[in-house]
Amino acid sequence: MKQFAILIALALPFYAVPAHASLELATKSKCTTCHQVDKKLLGPPFKQVAAKYKGQKTAEVMLADSMLKGSKNKWGKVPMPPQKITPADAQKLSKWILSL
Repeated sequence: MKQFAILIALALPFYAVPAHASLELATKSKCTTCHQVDKKLLGPPFKQVAAKYKGQKTAEVMLADSMLKGSKNKWGKVPMPPQKITPADAQKLSKWILSL
């Protein structure tokens, strides 16, 4: 029983926030103007971004940095301009994208 309680305690943070919370943040932050979860718009789908950077230790920081400072030549010729979001929101969004 004690082991079961430990497992629940370890898993609880993953269930504390609904999965759609970050999609809501992405929508509120206007990310979904150019990106969708699983289909291409102007930018790559979030799932494709997650696949490209899967397993890279610096991916979360790099994605947040790209959101805050903008990026170019990562996904073709269309650059991503800097986004008007807080560093904390950029971190939340990059963590969520990489979880897809």
